[in-house]
Amino acid sequence: MKNLFLLTTLVSLLSVQAADNELTPQEKKDGWKLLFDGQTTKGWHSYGKTTSPEKGWIVKDGILEVIGGSKAGDIVTEDVYSDFDLTWDWKIEKGGNNGVKYFIRDDLHQAIGHEYQMLDDRDGHDYGALHSTASYYDVLPPDPNKPLNPPGQWNASRVLVKGNHVEHWLNGKKVLEYELGSPEVLAGVQKSKFKSVPGFGLKQKGHILLTYHNDPASFKNIKIRDLSREH
Repeated sequence: MKNLFLLTTLVSLLSVQAADNELTPQEKKDGWKLLFDGQTTKGWHSYGKTTSPEKGWIVKDGILEVIGGSKAGDIVTEDVYSDFDLTWDWKIEKGGNNGVKYFIRDDLHQAIGHEYQMLDDRDGHDYGALHSTASYYDVLPPDPNKPLNPPGQWNASRVLVKGNHVEHWLNGKKVLEYELGSPEVLAGVQKSKFKSVPGFGLKQKGHILLTYHNDPASFKNIKIRDLSREH
């Protein structure tokens, strides 16, 4: 009986933890949606096109990979979002550079948006705090004491947008938060490469984008919860 109880308890605990690229019953109840099914690139297309990339982005063993040097180009979600909770797991190689962008608009005709930087901060190029992992790329730096795992190991990231409030998380720790349209953000934008982009730093509605940056990168467990209906 004791062994049966322990087995039942173990099964119960495992049942609340979803496997990679799956949702738990509670996540489904809370409105989470998979952006990557672990098998295909369904739900994504090349930026500026309506079709999936012909090369460079592959699915292997439940992982979405972009091949370095493949000229694959960026990919974006089919849907657009304004208020959302986005989570994903990622890893890069030594010296690697990648990122996830949000508020990607089709009317700009180029993939410009707020970027959650993903970088090898330790052994890669030192681009400064504004370009380091979990920064609001080129605008605001993250907490320098962020819990970043080294190249070759998985990291878990999160971007939360609710109203004008934005948070960047890394491996369970909030490492940056800002208010869209705030003096701090607008001042940062004016010092950035995006100073001439209309509406940059303000609330937008747009696609989620996975960047192609010449270097290989891997993604899994990409999930989103649309919060726009809560307003």
